[in-house]
Amino acid sequence: MSSPDLSGAERREVEATLRAAGIPDPDLQAVLAILDGPSLSMGPKVPAFERLFCEYTGSRHAIAVNSGTAGLHLCVRAAGVGPGDFVLTTPFSFVASTNVILFEQAVPIFVDVDPQTGNLDPALAAEAARDLAAGGEKARRWLPRQGAGEPRPIKAVLPVDVFGQPADLDAMRQIADEYGVRLIEDACEALGSEYKGCKAGTLGDYGVFAFYPNKQITTGEGGLIVTSDDEAAAFMRALRNQGRAPGDTWLQHTHLGYNYRMDEMSAALGIAQMARAEELLAKRERVAAWYDERLAEIPQVERYRIRPETTRMSWFVYVVKFDPSVDRDALAQKLEARGIPVRPYFAPIHLQPYMVERFGYRPGDFPVTEDLGRRGLALPFSGVMSEAMVEQVCRALVEALSG
Repeated sequence: MSSPDLSGAERREVEATLRAAGIPDPDLQAVLAILDGPSLSMGPKVPAFERLFCEYTGSRHAIAVNSGTAGLHLCVRAAGVGPGDFVLTTPFSFVASTNVILFEQAVPIFVDVDPQTGNLDPALAAEAARDLAAGGEKARRWLPRQGAGEPRPIKAVLPVDVFGQPADLDAMRQIADEYGVRLIEDACEALGSEYKGCKAGTLGDYGVFAFYPNKQITTGEGGLIVTSDDEAAAFMRALRNQGRAPGDTWLQHTHLGYNYRMDEMSAALGIAQMARAEELLAKRERVAAWYDERLAEIPQVERYRIRPETTRMSWFVYVVKFDPSVDRDALAQKLEARGIPVRPYFAPIHLQPYMVERFGYRPGDFPVTEDLGRRGLALPFSGVMSEAMVEQVCRALVEALSG
């Protein structure tokens, strides 16, 4: 697709928008160069971005897409998940990890999570997979009240690396292997994290990263799949490009596909960001360390726990839990009034209105998830924060708690 014929005023407007978004000059220039080049879509930058991720992760294939959600959806398709199939996953996540299962008219089978990390509880996940494979009444206890049909074995496992910390991926891998199904690692929040020395995103059959502006690196919007499965990679490349398989012409479509392509400007920004990835990760780690030091002195605050298996933590957000005696929502209002923007993280997926309507979930179904959703709060967090800014947040937090 050729570049637009921009006037000087239009180009300056694009540049002003990027600067207002906080894009540093080297990254900005990389994006603006695309406007002066021959193509906005399906040019050389997307393959170059993909090659960077193959080198970074050691995977044979990287497939750039226009969002993490698109990437997860293609993985669900590649795993052969279809109507009525069961996918073992978590209710404590951003809704996209569940929605991509619903897109294929499959059924998310939720398992409660570890109270310290928010990641899938491996013992419960193994128990659910075992009971569903055996069938009978024990299997039914893992099903929602309505909309799931009869018990059957799982078709895929989809853990989420919550807040940037990898799930217990050895345990998830064992479940997937035991039942002969695909493991899809949602590493959308975990670029740069490592599990037992292995990079997040590489422990499943497919791994997915996301590059929304609040992520460790950004492409504005965008995502990327990594895999070493040659057949699955070819299939997902076709699906992202309207279902065109190798050999198809522009108006031939072997598969039912989607327009999930990443554009050239996003890829150019991603390439520039990846050149500084270690710097960006280190800055986030430094901000998290400042928070850890100060929050350790506040008894009503429980800091996020990093497990020994996480040999490198890539901080996506900084979430704390409060003592049950603290009214989290009232505290959040006090912080907002002091100019400190905070938000709950996450709202349980099973209690979203469309999930209650479709599957009949109720409060109390996943008590650990609900407790985390009730007591958790994401504090202001980014790599550009100074130590003084962290101190300001913590001081306001102390004042709000004491008040």
